[in-house]
Amino acid sequence: MGPLRNALLLAGLLLMGVVRAADPFTVSDIRAEGLQRISAGTLFNYLPIKVGDRVDDARSADALKTLYATGFFDDVRFERDGDVLVVFVDERPAISEISFSGNQDIETEQLEEGLRGIGLAEGQVFNTSLLERIEKELTQLYFARGKYGVQIESTVTPLERNRVALEIEISEGQVAKIRQIRIIGNEDFDEEELIDLFQLTTPGWFTFFSDSDQYSKQKLAADIEALRSFYLDRGYLRFSINSTQVTISPDRRDVFITVNLTEGEPYTVSAVNLSGELMLPDDQLTPLVLLRPGATFSRQLATATGEALSQRLGNEGFAFANVNTVPEINDEQRTVDVTFFVDPGRRVYVRRINMRGNNSTRDEVMRRELRQMESAWFSTSKVNRSRARLQQLGFFEEVTVETPAVPGSPDEVDIEFQVKERPAGNFSVGVGFSQTQGIIFTGSVTQENFFGTGSRVGLSVNTSSANTVFDYTYDNPYYTVDGVSRGFRVFYRKTDADELNITSANVDSYGASMNFGLPLSEANRLRFEFEYKNTDLELGTNPRSDLVEFVAENGNNYDTFTVIASWSDDTRDSALFPTRGGRQRLFGEIALPVFDLTYYSAGYDHAHYWPLAEALTFKADGNVNYGDGYGDTEQLPPFEKFFAGGLNCVRGWEENTLGPRDPATGDPLGGNLRACGTLEMITPVTYEDIKSIRLAGFFDIGNVFDTINGDGFETDELRYSTGVALNWLSPIGPLTFSYAFPLNDEAGDETQNFQFRIGGSF
Repeated sequence: MGPLRNALLLAGLLLMGVVRAADPFTVSDIRAEGLQRISAGTLFNYLPIKVGDRVDDARSADALKTLYATGFFDDVRFERDGDVLVVFVDERPAISEISFSGNQDIETEQLEEGLRGIGLAEGQVFNTSLLERIEKELTQLYFARGKYGVQIESTVTPLERNRVALEIEISEGQVAKIRQIRIIGNEDFDEEELIDLFQLTTPGWFTFFSDSDQYSKQKLAADIEALRSFYLDRGYLRFSINSTQVTISPDRRDVFITVNLTEGEPYTVSAVNLSGELMLPDDQLTPLVLLRPGATFSRQLATATGEALSQRLGNEGFAFANVNTVPEINDEQRTVDVTFFVDPGRRVYVRRINMRGNNSTRDEVMRRELRQMESAWFSTSKVNRSRARLQQLGFFEEVTVETPAVPGSPDEVDIEFQVKERPAGNFSVGVGFSQTQGIIFTGSVTQENFFGTGSRVGLSVNTSSANTVFDYTYDNPYYTVDGVSRGFRVFYRKTDADELNITSANVDSYGASMNFGLPLSEANRLRFEFEYKNTDLELGTNPRSDLVEFVAENGNNYDTFTVIASWSDDTRDSALFPTRGGRQRLFGEIALPVFDLTYYSAGYDHAHYWPLAEALTFKADGNVNYGDGYGDTEQLPPFEKFFAGGLNCVRGWEENTLGPRDPATGDPLGGNLRACGTLEMITPVTYEDIKSIRLAGFFDIGNVFDTINGDGFETDELRYSTGVALNWLSPIGPLTFSYAFPLNDEAGDETQNFQFRIGGSF
């Protein structure tokens, strides 16, 4: 009745207006009556009748329709006062305020945003017909949250000056849970196996955290596509979804999902062909084809083949190459003949490479990292590698790349690298605390990108009850144009070993070093370092027996000259928070027989990252170290031994407490062999603007052994622990927290469940 009533009312009003203006006349003036909020100028702007116009019945009717169409008025009529046209209006009220009550699951700001989407906000003209739209819009917002029992009531309160207050009362109800998911029509695969493909699931132990037991139309669509991909990747080319039924219980608390499907039969590949303009020899493209005749057809392999072919052509300058997969299906024999049709497009050249946003960093520092050259063919892999190398510099928060076409030249593009620089200089003074080192006073001045040259200059001071460190470093990553690096270091370190749970002794050292780095490939690098160091060993009141013996044989002050060589391979996608790739390093150190001590050590570190999902990474990390003395030094010096326990090797035990112990003092002796390993499941944690947090579940294994004076490596002596860890790159420095559960601690072990560190790398 609402629309019919409005139509009759409008017709009556129009008739009144026409009757009152029945006698045609020429308008000498126009007067408006009844305006409150709307200005006369606005009314006259919409009114199609102007001074000097001749008004008749038809003209009046058109004018009335126009004013009603603005939505500003509940009533409009025309009257004639001589030759003056008088326009009487009754304005619709304005919305003074909109208030919500009862909303807990959705914040008020989100509800207001939803209403603005349908043109309803404070200050807008109120129309009673909008109330139904309001309730429908808000209901849809709650349906998207799985609350199908929501009830919404609207109350309109008139206010002075032709305004209204709109109060919306919401009874949210409970979230509807998915009680059952059924798949009908499957014959070759178990229903349970297919349901495991779904994001949506029935309530369980972990659904409280994921909301995966709440129905979502978008998630169901993604699950159906995952189901379709599962069958197509196994050759079921005639697979189809017959229907998807979603029902809700009468109390609107339970959702039931039923998927009806037809599997069909698996198809095998009868032939694979490459067609079109291949541009490259068959022996370069054929190995990229992953489908093989006689094998079961897989859409995943077909898609991967198309991407590989496009990538390969893109590396040859065909930046816009397109590869279409054309299957020819034989239903009688259940086979498919697959043709990959290649359209390479034009070969594209790079005209210019431009750098944007590098206000401090010199162009040459960025350009020496580029692998894509100007005036050369465009290469997708070289552009991506150039961007990755710029990110790995550590000078930029973000690096983006665009390839705009050159106007008037269809076979040329420019490359625009846009960077957002991070502060290259850092000055900090702070106070920290470590469980093993106590209060730490730190101060540092570091210039990672010294005057925009890419060189690193750093001066740091670190004082605690266990360590006092002064360190100056300088590194030039491009000492030569070929990427040979050179650096210097001057240092002083004073260590109270008793504070580190090692023994009653002080170790003071100072020295200097020079290093060179040689690039072998994009990811491989050799590094050589030459270091002179003076060490002074001062025994305490009750030191370890091996220290006493070492001082008796060699004195307590030593000069050493060591040569350190290492090879590294780094394919990580990020140096700080990697999600894929890996890093391995093989290194060795030898103290040459030119001063007091002669010894050597070697080791191997390896860490690899596998992305399991968008926000889940699996990490495997392991390292082994071995050392010994030679010549006049019979064994590895005590202050060069390896220790285990703590955040660096087997969490859950106090730092440096694992391994052999002195029978007289009970102090850890350390060892000349250390083996440590870690398995971690890592996920990023995002809270508001904080994005640099990672949470991990871990399993640690390791220990140290004495292969010279002890029993050597024994698997029974390995220690295991499991737990959770949190790493945060905070404004005050890296924070590391872990809570570990030792799995095989023995009598005499010094365990420690909660451990943390401020500063250092992770």
